[in-house]
This record gives sequence, structure tokens and C-alpha cells, in this order.
Amino acid sequence: MSNASIGLDDKLHSYLLEVGVREHEVLRRLRDETASIPESRMQIAPEEGAFLALLVRVLGARRVLEVGTFTGYSSTAMALALPVDGQIVCCDVSKEWTDVARRAWTDAGVADRVDLRLAPALETLEQLLADGQAGSFDLAFIDADKENYAGYYEAALQLVRPSGVIAIDNVLWSGRVADPENTEESTVAIRALNDAIAADERVDVSMIPLADGLTLARVR
Repeated sequence: MSNASIGLDDKLHSYLLEVGVREHEVLRRLRDETASIPESRMQIAPEEGAFLALLVRVLGARRVLEVGTFTGYSSTAMALALPVDGQIVCCDVSKEWTDVARRAWTDAGVADRVDLRLAPALETLEQLLADGQAGSFDLAFIDADKENYAGYYEAALQLVRPSGVIAIDNVLWSGRVADPENTEESTVAIRALNDAIAADERVDVSMIPLADGLTLARVR
């Protein structure tokens, strides 16, 4: 995991943040707060937040699905880009971390756009499908436990509309996916999903070296 784009040294990353990211003050404060906790590397990079926000606007998204919310950087960035009547459904299991996210949503004035579901994400995704919400989302962002990535992806394929986009984080996994000697469970899971998406005719795909690697899969 990384909260800066892979391959950038500190000097170049600082330059990128200076000229390439318009970071909302709430997001900057949230990044500073999250940096103080041991799991801080789970937070996405600011440039990835800016990219996701731009993606929301380019798609004209009104409904967004997020799997893995942590302290709320990505959800806040995307919620800020939604129209006032837009909605982001956030899936997470940690009340402790999402309590931080709730404060950020409130401070950013987007709390009314967020529907937080505190439960195992696969259960939430199954419930959304059972509630008839297939094809109702414009964008899905997956950034949670890697062992369940395949299940999250398959559910997102049903929940995201045709021509909508599924964005999947950490697909380069700090380079570990390219090391055949690395057989850690998370690495194997990401590598398997990468292989599956590369051959998946249900989507158009582009993997970009943003943050820790981001795959964009456009639903056909």
C-alpha cells in the first residue's frame, strides 16, 4: 500500500501535489489526521482522490459505490464532486475509522450524500442486488481486503450500469504482483484478479500506475 504514487520520489510528489491537485481543506486536514495512526498507509494518495473526483464529474455520476472507506478520504473527495442530490454508498466494517470519515463528511458539507453501511461488504453488495439496485450505480471504487477482491468485482459488475466504471485500487501492490516468488494471500488474490480482468470481455480495461496501481474497468 502507498499514499503516494508508485515510483515518485518525495520531491516530485510534492511538485505534483502543488500543481496537479486542488485539495479541499477538509481533505488536507483529514490526511494530516490519518497520518497519525499506524494504518495511515491505507489512505489513498491525494492525486488519486483528485482523479476519482474528476472521474465522478466526467461520468456525470449521480450514484457511487465504495467498497472500503477507512477514514473517508476517497468518499469525501467523490462526494464533493457529486451533484447535491447525488449519493455514495460506502461499505466498511470499522466504526472507529468511519467515525473519522463521518466528521469529514460533515465538515465538507456532504454528509447528506453518504449512505454508510457498516457490515461485511459482500453482505451489503448482495443486499443491494436483492433490493433491485442492479445497474443503478455509475461508478464503483474498490479498496478493501484484497482476498475478497474477486467477489467485490463480480458484484460491482452487476451493480454498475453499462458504460459505468469500476475502479480497483492497489493492483500493482508495490510491485509484489510482478514477483512470482511472492505467494502471500493478498498478492495472489490481486494477481488472480488482474489476470481475470485482462481476459474479461465484459469490460474495457486500462491499468494505470497511479498511487499503488489503479485499474479502470468500463462495463460494456
